[in-house]
Amino acid sequence: MNNIFDKIHSDHSEFNFGKLDDEIIVNNPLELFKKWYEESITYNCIEANAMILSTISDNIIPSTRVVYLKDLSDKGFIFYTNYNSRKGKDIEVNPLVSCLFYWNTLFRQVHIQGVTEKISYEQSDAYFKSRPRESQLGAWASRQSQEISGRSEFERELKEIKKRFEDIEVPRPPFWGGYLIRPLNIEFWQGRESRLHDRICFERKDLSSEVWRMFRRNP
Repeated sequence: MNNIFDKIHSDHSEFNFGKLDDEIIVNNPLELFKKWYEESITYNCIEANAMILSTISDNIIPSTRVVYLKDLSDKGFIFYTNYNSRKGKDIEVNPLVSCLFYWNTLFRQVHIQGVTEKISYEQSDAYFKSRPRESQLGAWASRQSQEISGRSEFERELKEIKKRFEDIEVPRPPFWGGYLIRPLNIEFWQGRESRLHDRICFERKDLSSEVWRMFRRNP
């Protein structure tokens, strides 16, 4: 039987979609991100708004998961979750996070490091109202990240929640809402031939600064 890793060892795929020139002129990297994101949609990248979010707990243990970008403001990147989840508890003690977008069709990555903060109640309410009813009910029923005895425990809770909100509008749970990631560093990675990739980076001193320093990193 062939070793499943044989193919991995011999995989030397080329990245040859495009390049990032030194002459790129962008005052705000969020504008470049918006352009790349629009292109990821145009080229039918699977779940283009999926981002890999990493947080650090109070005892310095990293944790990583996929969340979904739901909005891009002039301040940063917005996603929604349960505030009592593992990621929520991590952010409460350490708001510094890292997230990564990967668009394989375009051979592109965007890596972001920034500071996370809750968005307004009004903004979270508006998004929650736009969700399908079953997702709204699920947000109430799930004590996200907490240990349960089995699937049946969650299903019983969901059944009780459905009964509780039967025939009425489902309000947003107070423990559920949005976070804004305000970037301090953003790296745009474009795959190139022979693994000689382009890496254009933007950084600023602090969140109050509107001035971004742009530089290139080695592949």
